[in-house]
Amino acid sequence: MMNTSKTRGSRTLPSLKKFEGRSSGTDVGGEVFSRETSGEAKMAYIDSSVIIGQAGDFEYDSSKYRRIEYMKCGPENDFFPDLWNTSRTDIIFFCSPNNPTGHAASREQLEQLVEFARKNGSIIVYDSVYAAYITDNSPRSIYEIPGAKQVAIEVSSFSKSVGFTGVRLGWTVVPEELLYSNGFPVVKDFNRIVCTCFNGASNIAQAGGLECLSPEGLKAMFSTIDHYKENAQILLNTFASLGLKAYGGVNAPYIWVHFPGSRSWDVFTEILEKTHIITVPGSGFGPGGEEFIRLTAFGLRETILKASTRLKSLFP
Repeated sequence: MMNTSKTRGSRTLPSLKKFEGRSSGTDVGGEVFSRETSGEAKMAYIDSSVIIGQAGDFEYDSSKYRRIEYMKCGPENDFFPDLWNTSRTDIIFFCSPNNPTGHAASREQLEQLVEFARKNGSIIVYDSVYAAYITDNSPRSIYEIPGAKQVAIEVSSFSKSVGFTGVRLGWTVVPEELLYSNGFPVVKDFNRIVCTCFNGASNIAQAGGLECLSPEGLKAMFSTIDHYKENAQILLNTFASLGLKAYGGVNAPYIWVHFPGSRSWDVFTEILEKTHIITVPGSGFGPGGEEFIRLTAFGLRETILKASTRLKSLFP
């Protein structure tokens, strides 16, 4: 659910034409997502705001939407936005581990995020779809943070952990403790919207999800995740050998590579034309992604090794 009306106090669903609120997200560096995009400022966060008429006009000079607050995140700020110099918004989109940067927010960072939302009366929409890839002590859920149930909704999915991308089976957690300013539970509005617009996942998809949660399914899932993380390490080693700085790949299946002084689309084009490897230009995730490209560790080991060889030949 994304309620960006200026006031959180009303239980009435406002007309789309009357939405006046703002959303924040990270710009890939963090672009509308909230946290980091430098990270997929997940384009879905932006597109959903555009579709329901909340994003405002697109400003071509800045490549931003007027009603979206872009929170820049990158290596210079440990992929976490400067919250205290960020304007208040109704909704904060935050993805951890992040796509595209591969960064997982620390407990301290998430504590700051929860406190920021509490002080500003904002609702965090926390995307934990890559949580299964976390190997260190980074929180796997926003609800590991005290007070998060009062300010956050968490969304996740089977898409990235068991390859259900096309099946679209996931879940949303809306705590009963999350209230509008007038005390009305957000979950009741969420339930109304979902029951009106969605009849639920198919029985086949649900059966597949249950199998994924069986002992055999979990074993297969973590085996596959380990395979992808090994692929990520191969790519990280490849770029390190080329003298290029790469981020991510430890708690997420994405590698975020910096090409200082280069336009991301130029890097994308050169790699595609000379090695036939498809990457993703960082600027596609928001203005903060310029000079970066994203690579994914999803794939067969043979394919990853072949890509590594081709990249080494391109940047000897």
